[in-house]
Amino acid sequence: MATIGYARVSTTAQTTDLQIDALQKAGCEIIYQEKISGGKRDRPELQNCLKSLRAGDTLVVYRLDRLARSMSHLLEIMEDLDKRKIEFLSLNEAINTSNCTGKLIFMIFSALAEFEKSLIKERIISGLAAAKKRGVIFGRREALSKKDKEMAIAMAIGGASKKDIAETLSVCRQTIYKLLKEVEEEEEQDFA
Repeated sequence: MATIGYARVSTTAQTTDLQIDALQKAGCEIIYQEKISGGKRDRPELQNCLKSLRAGDTLVVYRLDRLARSMSHLLEIMEDLDKRKIEFLSLNEAINTSNCTGKLIFMIFSALAEFEKSLIKERIISGLAAAKKRGVIFGRREALSKKDKEMAIAMAIGGASKKDIAETLSVCRQTIYKLLKEVEEEEEQDFA
């Protein structure tokens, strides 16, 4: 059972000395360290650290934000550690999943993160509904206005090529092909 540390700073101008000292004092035999933004999920030394951990080991960090910047990323890492029977210790926050109190704190964090996601989802749904009531139309704007469509159809009836129509209306030829196909299908339905 190994005690493995992970230290991180965001820039090359910063130093991990304070973290290394605290991790060594906490009994870390191996310490992975890197100088990279915590916002990046793809951190090579973090990946190496996580891969090196075995059941019964303990991962130690100086502070939670050294391990992950977002609650969702932190929970993802913590759930992986829990599944693999790896303990976790954050020195500054005194979170230690080897005891009941530490597990409780982690469960509270998980519940708060889930609650936050639910609130965000509710706000998004409410915002979309309010915007629809105000007449906001979602999705991609149509390439041709009603007037442009009428002009394109008139030009096609007059014998203009699809290329010329597209150039005149500053759209791609595919837009004209699609419009004329829709008009053709509507006419077929009218005769059916």
